[in-house]
Amino acid sequence: MDLGISGRKALLIGASRGLGKACALALAREGVDVTIVARTPEVLERTRAEIRAISKADVSWIAADMTSEQGRAEALKACPAPDILLNNADGPVPGDFRAWTREDWLGAIDAMMLGPIDMMRRTVDGMMERGFGRIINIVSRSVKIPQLELGLSNGARSGLVGFVAGLARQTVAHNVTINNILPGIFDSDAQYRHIEGMLEAGGKSFDEIWRERAAANPAKRYGRPEELGAYCAFLCSAHAGFVTGQNILIDGGSYPGTY
Repeated sequence: MDLGISGRKALLIGASRGLGKACALALAREGVDVTIVARTPEVLERTRAEIRAISKADVSWIAADMTSEQGRAEALKACPAPDILLNNADGPVPGDFRAWTREDWLGAIDAMMLGPIDMMRRTVDGMMERGFGRIINIVSRSVKIPQLELGLSNGARSGLVGFVAGLARQTVAHNVTINNILPGIFDSDAQYRHIEGMLEAGGKSFDEIWRERAAANPAKRYGRPEELGAYCAFLCSAHAGFVTGQNILIDGGSYPGTY
């Protein structure tokens, strides 16, 4: 299927590795010019080389802290008029809410709620004026299946999802859609960090927890990042203009509800 987005420009936050990188690769394969943003220049450069190896699309990168006003301004200077915006931010490691300080909460909200909202604020009007826009937020299944040890993520990401529910209905008439992807367990760096944060002295090993989490999923495996990347590419396509304001689980069937 031709997704109809060759030549479009994408600004992809948190796209140097993991699920964000998978989205960048999938879009570049469709001929989208991509600007990837993360904090570490060495990782960004390696990812740019990987993308160039599979696509003739333009690829650029910028190292920026997207929790800051300056970082967001620098990202938009590198890609001033994106047709596609991906917001993706690492969640904090698991923990006990009793230990979290006000600074911990504010850091989580800046990274997972206020930063993405500000990027939408800075880009959505231009998208509407041009008559095309696709905004994807990589969130987490924790907004539908709360996990106590992920309380910072539960709270901050739920705030983002609630905000999008209103904005997405205001932009779709201008062919600008906003959707949230809710990944379950994926074979990614974020999953490794998550499990490392669950380790306790004298408790189960990393390998034991890794295997148990896969076995507990109806698919009996972890998701592959490229599966999520492909889904993201379709949601960004010319064919997805009637899909907006949705929270789309990609989790191997682990969500236990009917609706």
